[in-house]
Amino acid sequence: MTRRTVRWRLTFVYSGLFLLSGAALLLITYLLVAGGFPVVQLRDAPEGDGIMRICAQPDGPVVTDGEFTACAERARDLMAAQQAETLRRLFLRSGAALAIMTVASVGLGWLVAGRVLRPLRTITATTRRISASDLHQRLAMTGQQDEMKELGDTIDGLLARLEAAFDAQRQFVSNASHELRTPLARQRTLLEVALADPAPTAASLRAVCRRALAAGEQQERLIEALLTLARGERGLDRRESLDLRAITDAVVEARREEASARTVRVDTDLAPATMRGDARLTERLVANLVDNAIRHNRTGGTVEVATGTSAGMATLTVTNTGPVIAQEQLAHLFQPFARLAPDRTTRDGLGLGLPIVTAITTAHDATLDARPLPTGGLAITVRCPTLAFLPTRE
Repeated sequence: MTRRTVRWRLTFVYSGLFLLSGAALLLITYLLVAGGFPVVQLRDAPEGDGIMRICAQPDGPVVTDGEFTACAERARDLMAAQQAETLRRLFLRSGAALAIMTVASVGLGWLVAGRVLRPLRTITATTRRISASDLHQRLAMTGQQDEMKELGDTIDGLLARLEAAFDAQRQFVSNASHELRTPLARQRTLLEVALADPAPTAASLRAVCRRALAAGEQQERLIEALLTLARGERGLDRRESLDLRAITDAVVEARREEASARTVRVDTDLAPATMRGDARLTERLVANLVDNAIRHNRTGGTVEVATGTSAGMATLTVTNTGPVIAQEQLAHLFQPFARLAPDRTTRDGLGLGLPIVTAITTAHDATLDARPLPTGGLAITVRCPTLAFLPTRE
């Protein structure tokens, strides 16, 4: 009784409603009965040449000759006493019945509340047993499609999303540890070989240092990419007006030399496009898309970069030539450390470019559309809302 459980609340609600409705019914019955008693009527009735006075009593009319007033008074007293006694008995007996049924309603309310809340107790007990190690369990509620089953289905959906998130996190940690362990192992091997050399030369030591520096740079790029990914998934703290065309133009110009070295032609069609967001993350988004289009291309291929405004959205489209990508492989490319090539040791990218693009797109309340081209390559379009089309945040 000291715990204000939902079951007790429902019990009190049921009992209180029963008491109120019973009291209202008792009052209505009392008023109806009180207004339904017959009353003494006085009227004149013609009888031949004179007037005869009649006293109408509950058991029928009585003709009086000179005792009309006494008859009427007796009838009134009798009716008043009978009415009072009837109403008193009705009130007492109905009140006693209402009290008994109110007490009984507490027990019935307790039983009914327990029956109604039984699925909720099942949900609570099952949810308590589920931990991070067995998120595959489900409530699997059966029965009619009522509020309880809807709650169970909602929790099952939440558990499914949590399971997917935990699996993705475990996979991400595993992949990140592998990617970080590779350059560390390379550095360790280089240093051990250099120390084991009985007669090292300056040239060999310089070569070892250059390779160790290259491995360190790879670690720095990976850590920076991981931090950018985490920042993009966290969301934006503030937004500012950005010129998407200017950002895209600066990114493309900075990468023309790399594109020329790979014999890839970069064409631009930059129309005015203004958006709201974070400047550094937006620059990283454009850079990752352009870098991905250049690096995963074929010799003599092309990259087309376009900006513009459509339906109140600032758009960025990056299209490239390259290997043919199957539709079922497309979603895999946007997973962390995912590559089409089975070789995980390739130095041409870390496998975080497109996942970072996805995270930054989500942080900007933007949409990303990627489609493989029949002749090879990808066409990726990012649509960012302008100030007027940004969703409100509480």
